[in-house]
Amino acid sequence: MSLDFTAIDFETANGFRGSPCAVGLTKVRGGVIVEEASWLMRPPKNHDAFDYHNVRVHGIRPADVAGRPRFGELFPEIGAFIGGDILAAHNAAFDLGVIRSGLEVSGLPGPAYDYVCTVMLSRRCYSLVSNSLPFAAEEAGVPLVNHHDAAEDARACAGILIDIAARNQANSIAELYFSLGLALPQQPAFHPERDNLSKPTLSALAALGGTSATRPFLSGWPEEGDNPQPNPEAEPGNPLFGQTVVFTGQLAMPRPEAKVRSAEMGARPESRVTARTSVLVVGDGFVANDLRSGRLTGKARRVLELHDRGQPIEVISEGEFLQMVGGVPVHMAQ
Repeated sequence: MSLDFTAIDFETANGFRGSPCAVGLTKVRGGVIVEEASWLMRPPKNHDAFDYHNVRVHGIRPADVAGRPRFGELFPEIGAFIGGDILAAHNAAFDLGVIRSGLEVSGLPGPAYDYVCTVMLSRRCYSLVSNSLPFAAEEAGVPLVNHHDAAEDARACAGILIDIAARNQANSIAELYFSLGLALPQQPAFHPERDNLSKPTLSALAALGGTSATRPFLSGWPEEGDNPQPNPEAEPGNPLFGQTVVFTGQLAMPRPEAKVRSAEMGARPESRVTARTSVLVVGDGFVANDLRSGRLTGKARRVLELHDRGQPIEVISEGEFLQMVGGVPVHMAQ
């Protein structure tokens, strides 16, 4: 057995994860990158509007994909490149969700994929205040100049997985997961005419029908709301599963809703930072590089203090959180 896999990264046109406009793929054989591919594409019909916030992140505009094949038309090439490989992605719940939702709204079936989430592995094997791709890539010694370029992000993800396998003296994905006491997760095969549609797809279709209202941005002191119990039937492969999550700053959704959505993923939401806290979600437009600039809330500063004292805790942006819970409000980008 050898360290063989394909790393994947999608960029999306809007807040619906089934709106891919770019994909990057990096194939690894024996722990070495041997082939790469990337495509621009039009998102599926009726889900191809470009949100300002997404364009600001990745720089891809409608004119850049005009005349390109739609995701459903291009997926046979993407699928052929992947073949039967294990997929690796940084926040795999999002990228695997892009495949599922993108195919669902295209009316196409999807294959089963075993997959690896390098966010999860970064948490297990590194000690970082943020496990976002730039921080994990830096720890792995992987160059990442143009974050949110799909090809470069896929290459960085591959490098992180190669580094983590080397640190654990694992010669294959199976050996790595065995050494960490983990089970390799799988996204099952599906057919939109036979299987239930995923929750993000149902929400997007409902929004098209005018049954999902856009919430305005709320100002003022956020209402904390109740702290619901974790969903015992949540998918263990989600990066929020088993985490104790606290929210700070102004979010694009009401904080009580954010707590409910985190609990649905198997997290335990709480209202203040304590010794139990393992994830802090920061609103107010926070991005990971703000950890270096010092533009932080009081809760975030408290988290940095606890991290410096050895508490395994990380800070994530609201955008990263929303990817983990499977989608975003219709007025906000990923």
